[in-house]
Amino acid sequence: MARVFINGFGRIGRTLLRAWTAGKWPEIEIVGINDIAAGDLCAHLFAYDSVFGPYQGQAAYVDGALVLDGRSIPLARTDDVSTLDLSGVDILLECTGKADQPDIASRGLRAGAGRVLISGPSAAAALTLVLGANDHLLADQKIVSNASCTTNALAPLVRLLDDTWGLKTGWMTTIHCYTGSQPTIDAPRGDMLRSRAAGLSMVPTTTSAQHLLNAVLPDIAGRIEAAAVRVPVASVSAVDLTVTLGKHVTLDEVHALFRAQTGVIGCTDKPLVSSDLRARPESLIVALPETRVTAGGLVRVFGWYDNEWGFSCRMLDVAQIMTT
Repeated sequence: MARVFINGFGRIGRTLLRAWTAGKWPEIEIVGINDIAAGDLCAHLFAYDSVFGPYQGQAAYVDGALVLDGRSIPLARTDDVSTLDLSGVDILLECTGKADQPDIASRGLRAGAGRVLISGPSAAAALTLVLGANDHLLADQKIVSNASCTTNALAPLVRLLDDTWGLKTGWMTTIHCYTGSQPTIDAPRGDMLRSRAAGLSMVPTTTSAQHLLNAVLPDIAGRIEAAAVRVPVASVSAVDLTVTLGKHVTLDEVHALFRAQTGVIGCTDKPLVSSDLRARPESLIVALPETRVTAGGLVRVFGWYDNEWGFSCRMLDVAQIMTT
């Protein structure tokens, strides 16, 4: 049984704990949580979630612990996890969003945890890993990044297309829900576009998936360019990828390829909208009705991804792999 500690109980920390309670990772035991917020507030935000709805079990803060359906998980409150005693913890899930520098990223190791998995891009990581794309590179690295939600959606797709038919070049736009990096009203946020109210406009911007894809799949570096449009929805994003392949393919061949996938890539025949894909565990769910192949050989693939739930499921998958 792998002993796992969550550092940072924000969107990803709470979502991966919700996903874990479903029992699909029986080899993982969540043994503790740390966050700077008060314990009763952490419990309340876990129990009542504006995106995923109320927790279907029992959740409460009791005597310094988050009690879930009778299971007690100690809840610490410090801004420096290295001050805790984490000896016996196999892996710390670093979910604060602040572990870009080595000093912060390594705090879990200094506290006694065996390894650290970061819930986002980090220059401090020895490996940026995306399940279904470059997980064969995982060895004994102490600090690993789980990349970004968009990279988890895009990289396995690009890997699959390149391995199957060869990929010459392409363009990806992620149609991405708003996040905590954007203001709810117009306010300075570093650049003019991301300073605009998240719930009122579509906002063209950049995506970290652009450079992360090159890091995860260096053999195809430079062949895919990417951009993002942040849109006024709270959850579920989309990848819109158009590529030129190494051979001409038919629409039936493309559909057959995606129907054969299991695990991180799924697909659907149904005419769905973004809210229909909430809490789907895959990294990407290809919308087959949106697939196109032009006479000139361009292939368009459109896929949905729950940027919180799907990414959290990958965190748990990777944590399980790292501790076995």
